[in-house]
Amino acid sequence: MIVELVAAALSVGAVYFIAASRVVRQYERGVVLRLGRLRAEPKGPGFTMVIPGIDRLRKVNLQIITMPIPGQDGITRDNVTVKVDAVVYFKVVNAVDAVIQVEDYRFAVSQVAQTSLRSIIGKSDLDELLSNREKLNEGLELMIDSPALGWGVQIDRVEIKDVSLPEAMKRSMSRQAEAERERRARIINADAELQASKVLAQAARQMEDNPSALQLRLLQTVVAVAAEKNSTLVLPFPVELLRFLERATPAAPAAPAAAPAPVAAPVVEPAPVAAVVPPLAAVPAPVAVPESPPAPAAIESNAQGKNEE
Repeated sequence: MIVELVAAALSVGAVYFIAASRVVRQYERGVVLRLGRLRAEPKGPGFTMVIPGIDRLRKVNLQIITMPIPGQDGITRDNVTVKVDAVVYFKVVNAVDAVIQVEDYRFAVSQVAQTSLRSIIGKSDLDELLSNREKLNEGLELMIDSPALGWGVQIDRVEIKDVSLPEAMKRSMSRQAEAERERRARIINADAELQASKVLAQAARQMEDNPSALQLRLLQTVVAVAAEKNSTLVLPFPVELLRFLERATPAAPAAPAAAPAPVAAPVVEPAPVAAVVPPLAAVPAPVAVPESPPAPAAIESNAQGKNEE
């Protein structure tokens, strides 16, 4: 009989121990409500005991919770329809307030985040949503954190993930960006042309002072064109190039080749010789007088005159 009572007591004790045993993890806190009344301090991490049927233990997670905010449709301050979604990071800093002050702190934070996001959309321009997100994130964090502090929740960070625009607005922005890039490209091209013209003018003045530089530049251009080997190059050699090559030839080897130069000078002078010939050809006119025989009467008259003398 005694053995049976002991066994029954042990069984009841084991059942009570199992029913009263609780384990609180390191990242949790246990809020105990005894007969609906809050105990002074929440249970810390580790093993703890509660009274079955009298105490109710609610575990609150103290880790950072990541909650996505569904995309919210709104109209910006400059009357552009957009859809913005974000994400909020928060954690519970007071387990008692998270259980007592609000029914479901996760749902409450979600609703406040959605309302605050809609308010931020209406107060901002489209350019701010696209380019100044850091400032908007800070404003959104302050708007959500203000009511959440009374619930024992601290907002750690809020970030806007994406801003969806209508297709017509995307095309308009694309054309605007394209026009802006084309404007900058033209300005850069014009600036490059201006700088190139200044450098070319300086190079032209330098080549004008030294004509051989122009010939060297011509040869460099020929080398650059001939490097491709896919076209036929017709190059007229100017006289200046030949003169430049003659001046560049050394003096000692050029002595035999320079001999034809004096010979060519008399050959080029036939005009003065031809000019002397006409006076020589005109001499026979007076010499041809004795060839005609004189008249006999004239000869006799001349003889008589002599005799009379």
